[in-house]
Amino acid sequence: MTLDIQKLQLKPAYRVITEDLRQRIVSGSLKQGDALPTETDLATRFGVHRSTIREGLRQLEQDGLVRRDGKRLIVSMPRHSDLASSAERSLRLRNVSLLDVFQVALVLEPLCASLAASVITDEELEGLDGNLEQTAAIVAAGGSPVDIDIEFQSRVAQATRNQALLLARAPINLLMHAGYAAIAPQLPQSGARLLAAHRQVVAALRRHDAEAAESWTRKHMLDYKRGCEVAGLDMREPLPQV
Repeated sequence: MTLDIQKLQLKPAYRVITEDLRQRIVSGSLKQGDALPTETDLATRFGVHRSTIREGLRQLEQDGLVRRDGKRLIVSMPRHSDLASSAERSLRLRNVSLLDVFQVALVLEPLCASLAASVITDEELEGLDGNLEQTAAIVAAGGSPVDIDIEFQSRVAQATRNQALLLARAPINLLMHAGYAAIAPQLPQSGARLLAAHRQVVAALRRHDAEAAESWTRKHMLDYKRGCEVAGLDMREPLPQV
């Protein structure tokens, strides 16, 4: 009789160690700020060589789950920027298009404005006012408002204090930058329209008017799409490199 037996797929020992420690961190049994045992101690507990432990810990460091404090490794929380950059690279490898990114941003950015309207603080509104002043100066000087526009959207998102939403939109925000950078040189008039939309959003946020903040943000996002079309960009093509 012939047995159809699959070969065993055994994970390398360092991956087992990485996954074990990652699970302990995610579950909370190892908390942020806790010091990990030494490499020697971990090697004894897992029954492996120190080099195997070192390789497993290196992956946790790359993931931002631990950081070095002198000779010790401390449990830490990955920064939004690190997670966003990693996700952005992954999406680019999958050849996401301008249209892919726009469709997601059209949902996330108005949602951010709507949620921010009810909880935004006076200090956060002051930050947006400062952003508007900088934007006005850049537009008046004929400069590119791309970076200040991205900052504006990030400030609105931060005001939601919704960590799930912030993590979801962070890589999309980075990818939107490529589209803005491609549009701006060809449509110098876009800066004035952008500034007008931002002013309306801030006014709605100051009134705590979620519906108006969401509506003006959606109009701004649709302007982005029209800008791509007027600039002659094929939104179905992979994102341009910046």
